[in-house]
Amino acid sequence: MGTVTAGAGFPVAVLNRNEPVFYCVPAQAYEALMDRLEDLELNDIADARLSDGKAPLKVSLDEL
Repeated sequence: MGTVTAGAGFPVAVLNRNEPVFYCVPAQAYEALMDRLEDLELNDIADARLSDGKAPLKVSLDEL
């Protein structure tokens, strides 16, 4: 735990013979990483839908 605490809230790589064998990522950093990954996946879906040739649907917020 001393090594993790020394990371001061940043990810820490645990090495064995100068090779990384384990990464300790604080919960807040992991959540931010997962949120960013989800955003990238949603952007890919949106881009695919824009390029499928169909005209976009226009809706008002009240219709949602």
